[in-house]
Amino acid sequence: MTRRTTTALIVGAGPGLSAALARRLAARGHRVVLAARDAAKLSDLANEIDAVPVACNARDPASVAALFERIDALDGSLEIAVYNAAHRIQGSITDLDAEGVEAALMVTAYGAFLMAQQAGRRMLPAGQGTMLFTGASAGVKGFPGSAAFAMGKFALRGLCQSLARELHPQGVHIGHVVIDGGIAGTPQSGRFNAQDGADAMLDPDEIARSYMALIDQHRSAWSWELELRPWVETF
Repeated sequence: MTRRTTTALIVGAGPGLSAALARRLAARGHRVVLAARDAAKLSDLANEIDAVPVACNARDPASVAALFERIDALDGSLEIAVYNAAHRIQGSITDLDAEGVEAALMVTAYGAFLMAQQAGRRMLPAGQGTMLFTGASAGVKGFPGSAAFAMGKFALRGLCQSLARELHPQGVHIGHVVIDGGIAGTPQSGRFNAQDGADAMLDPDEIARSYMALIDQHRSAWSWELELRPWVETF
């Protein structure tokens, strides 16, 4: 097997978008590290693409630090870090569970900060690297009954905007991807109408293609934010 010289990390890995992106990164020759709370669920994908599964609690600083120490022990440098973790709860503002809201904020936004901090410590000395963060339409407009998710995704977007302004001049590319619509093949996809055909929801492999395009951008024309939605999605 060809020795891999660069590492690509996906935090919050699972089926759907993460799996599609992991396959594309592996096909390009990156060693892929898949991080999730339950690493056992990643075994099939890890075996398929020869990835490294790591158990990680994205909201815990010690767990995230241990994840990056594991990456340091691998051959090659960290070139790409993707944050795809989120915790979603819905309900009336008067009924939401306070601890559940705290968990949503910690996973969706604080965990992204923890990954960015650790990745930045490794990318900045090299003067290069890419960090991508999966956002949502809830980070651009708050919907009724979705206060916790909106809070987390608005915070994530603010983090990315700040990171882009700080790190772009130092050679590290930041990308925030607003996913506006349901992703096909996920548990949440059942909430969306599919009367307009299969492409009424976002195809995870097509989202992954757009992530790869962000990674490939030349620094003379970097995007810090990309918005993706199905052709029938209103906005």
